[in-house]
Amino acid sequence: MLRILYLAHDLSDPAIRRRVLALQTGNAEVTLAGFRRGESAGAAIGSLTTIELGTTEDARFIQRAGAVARACLNLGTALRGVVKPDIVIARNLEMLAVARRAVSLFGGDVPIVYECLDIHRLLLRQDFSGRMLRAAEARLGRDVSLLVTSSLAFVENYFQPLSGIEAPVMLLENKVLELDDDIALVPDPRPPADDEPWRIGWFGALRCRKSLDLLSRFSRAMEGKVEIVVRGRPTYAELKDFDSFMRAEPFMSFRGAYSNPEDLSEIYGEVQFTWAIDFFEEGQNSAWLLPNRIYEGCRYGTVPIAIEGTETARFIAGRDIGFVLKDASVEGLVALFSQIDRQRYVEAAGSIVAQGARQWTFRRDDCLDLVQRLSAIAHSGETAFRGRAQTRPGSAAI
Repeated sequence: MLRILYLAHDLSDPAIRRRVLALQTGNAEVTLAGFRRGESAGAAIGSLTTIELGTTEDARFIQRAGAVARACLNLGTALRGVVKPDIVIARNLEMLAVARRAVSLFGGDVPIVYECLDIHRLLLRQDFSGRMLRAAEARLGRDVSLLVTSSLAFVENYFQPLSGIEAPVMLLENKVLELDDDIALVPDPRPPADDEPWRIGWFGALRCRKSLDLLSRFSRAMEGKVEIVVRGRPTYAELKDFDSFMRAEPFMSFRGAYSNPEDLSEIYGEVQFTWAIDFFEEGQNSAWLLPNRIYEGCRYGTVPIAIEGTETARFIAGRDIGFVLKDASVEGLVALFSQIDRQRYVEAAGSIVAQGARQWTFRRDDCLDLVQRLSAIAHSGETAFRGRAQTRPGSAAI
């Protein structure tokens, strides 16, 4: 059985829970260690015991750097009793530093996988600070065995032209973890009753002030014909007034956090459209990512709304599904929804149903394949893919 030490930047991140569950389903033995983010509790993963390395705060880079330094100094104590792993997975840049320290404690011969699903804006700066941070990433990642990322746009726009990481690339899309043996069908279109509004779901990591303001102004302009349902984890470092803001909204409702993947069918079943737009790092990370909600929404038959010029827009256009806005404006959204009636919605949702569920889901066989690829790295020094990925998403993803 493959032994994995998984180092997480945020133990409360639902994506960490999904990744660990996938690795366990693939028959790996996982030890999870990482940082608590503020007051958030770690995500529950069965009977798995996690090792806390300290506390970090959103949007406080200096504080996080200090926490990483302290964790590296105390790592021998934290990992006392942990059996030497076959491979170490470092989720995000700060955990790459911890991974190198862990490998040295285990004798220096454990391969490292660098999992990077977001490109922080500091890494993209062209000033001295940005160059120094990229140099640090290149130094920490100079001999990693594999780079795991979720969008080829990250490779094309950052890892190839700017990063010093030279590892082979595995594209691992943010698909819905679905471990049932039978693949359920994508639900049929579910238009609202005649006296009900259209509903747009904005679910997941809630960090985008521009989306919050835009959806507020749009829903008010529609005067109740469109409602916005918000669920997930607000990032209060970016949305300090989130709770009071939502209480004042007549056509927006915040319905709290949810379990992923357990609650996805229920929460997406309440809406007809998915807000698949993110302006958090506009023109950079937000333009390149393929968010969880695009896969989740399509898996459960909701129609995605994207913005032109982003990887998400290219993704849905290539599959002839969803709607793409030319610009992020109230006027653009009002114009779109002035053209949406029952028939157009049913046709748009029907196109997603016709795609089937398989391409939106990460299945039990995918989990086994993932662990087998990692095992090849751990036991024979082979990598999952030789050379850089050169194709659009889907062709190289597992």
